[in-house]
Amino acid sequence: MEYEQIKCDLSDHILTVTLNRPERLNAFTPVMCEELVDVLSKADADDNVRVVIVTGAGRAFCAGADLRGMLSPSAPSSLSAGLEDYRDPAGRITLLIYNLKKPVIAAINGPAVGVGITMTLAMDIRLASHDARIGFVFTRRGLVPEGASTWFLPRIVGLGKAAELLITGRIIRADEAMSCGLVHEVLPVEGLVLRAREIALDICNNTSPVAVALSRQLLWKMASADHPVEANKIESKAFAWMLQQPDSQEGAVSFLEKRSPNFTMRPSTDMPNFYPWWKEKGFTD
Repeated sequence: MEYEQIKCDLSDHILTVTLNRPERLNAFTPVMCEELVDVLSKADADDNVRVVIVTGAGRAFCAGADLRGMLSPSAPSSLSAGLEDYRDPAGRITLLIYNLKKPVIAAINGPAVGVGITMTLAMDIRLASHDARIGFVFTRRGLVPEGASTWFLPRIVGLGKAAELLITGRIIRADEAMSCGLVHEVLPVEGLVLRAREIALDICNNTSPVAVALSRQLLWKMASADHPVEANKIESKAFAWMLQQPDSQEGAVSFLEKRSPNFTMRPSTDMPNFYPWWKEKGFTD
């Protein structure tokens, strides 16, 4: 698939995806949605990709949905679909990321509002530049939150802070976003992607791809368990399985020999036979 509104670069097992409509502050469109779905799906199946970084071209990360496109006569007809059939595009992105076996880092290099921030909520690490401005502005546009953000955001910042951000729709600065846990680090814009790559390289060089995939899914899928024993059950099963695998042997030996590990297991072929342990849910279920 040829991409019109994103750019992709793969190096050192790190796939950097850049939202690429700088003249429109990378405003989100149906085309961008389809391209993100395509590239993320391919990355998840490609063992050569260990980590994905998502950032924006120019001075913005993503200024939300392209409202001009939505309101134009040539806009896609999906908005006229029945209530039971319509699916918001941001939700396609976040639920896809939610099920990925690869970690995703957001490098928020400037304004990130609406879908520009909700699309990042299923990502594992969010870095922001000092001049980033973040807002869940839906109520100020006569809309409600999307992208499954009413599920993700309270799990990241707590229910009270999520309520305040979603109900007021106000724009917050990067330092406030960090203070409530929405972003993990605030950096100069010129060092943002470099720091994202530093984190990604640490993951690539020192962790087992299969262990990362399992750990990532344990975190997300247990986020809504009704009792910690449910997490203990599946963690015990996954831990016992990993103990029997070559990656755990390599992890122990490389530690004792004081060298970098050489993990050989691949998420595409070497996941346990009990994966996925959850019942997959579709949009129409």
